[in-house]
Amino acid sequence: MEMLALQILLLCHVVVGTVGNILQFVHNFSRILTDSRLKPIQVILINLAVANAFMLLLFAYSYDMIDFVPRKPPTDVKCKLAHFFHLVARGTIMCSTCVLSTYQFVTLVPGNWARVMFREISPKVVSYSCFSCWFFSVLNNAYMPMYVSGPQKSHNDSDSKGNSICSISGVSVDMNVLRFSHDIIFLSIMAWTSVSMVIHLNRHHQRMNHIHKVNQNNRGHAETRAAHTILMLVVTFVSLYILNCISILLHISFVEFRLWMRYVTNLLALSFPTISPLLLIFRDCKGHCSLRIMSVQKST
Repeated sequence: MEMLALQILLLCHVVVGTVGNILQFVHNFSRILTDSRLKPIQVILINLAVANAFMLLLFAYSYDMIDFVPRKPPTDVKCKLAHFFHLVARGTIMCSTCVLSTYQFVTLVPGNWARVMFREISPKVVSYSCFSCWFFSVLNNAYMPMYVSGPQKSHNDSDSKGNSICSISGVSVDMNVLRFSHDIIFLSIMAWTSVSMVIHLNRHHQRMNHIHKVNQNNRGHAETRAAHTILMLVVTFVSLYILNCISILLHISFVEFRLWMRYVTNLLALSFPTISPLLLIFRDCKGHCSLRIMSVQKST
């Protein structure tokens, strides 16, 4: 019963997350029809939505989520391609989230020189950064298909579900350390920019309370709200990443609960691609409503 509940929850993650990322993509990309070019943050959000939807759809295609839907065991080629593209999408999501937090931090940096310099170079730099996320994710995981193979035959015929799982073997400790250090770099950048934004926003809030500046402009309000949204996004990503790492260790350690922990690990891996577009859409709608209330109050 628990297994079926986890499978249904995984299916809901895939459906809700895919729809949310499609809405997020359309919401940002549709502005190109009215504006001359997309804003840098819109480019990053479009790239993040594509990576999220790609990971969710790839999971739906590659894994047997529901027991009562019959499927053939995956072949070696399917296992290699599925695992490779899953790692590429995962790396791109992490890189895009890092680019998003870094961009938001730079836009909040006090001083005219930083704003002027970044306003000139940001469109090209952001576009190149998004393409680089995909490119370096492909390069970083190019060797992984060599260590992935099809399901291993088991003498236990009752374990039909375990016989349809792709196997990974032969990965050295050095490669795992290298992969983990790659993640640590991105997580460290996200943590540094997030802490810096929190400190800057706290000082800004104290200064505004000291000055009692009631008529704060809409732009400052929008930048503060955007920074809060990015901070929520980064905290969500880091928290789910830590939980996913813990579940992977438990999945390796406890053999008797390996299949159950596999579903929990997949559920945590798909949580950020599902939650992030819903969080962005909700905060964007809430921001538009608050700005309209502020404009009405000023007009009255």
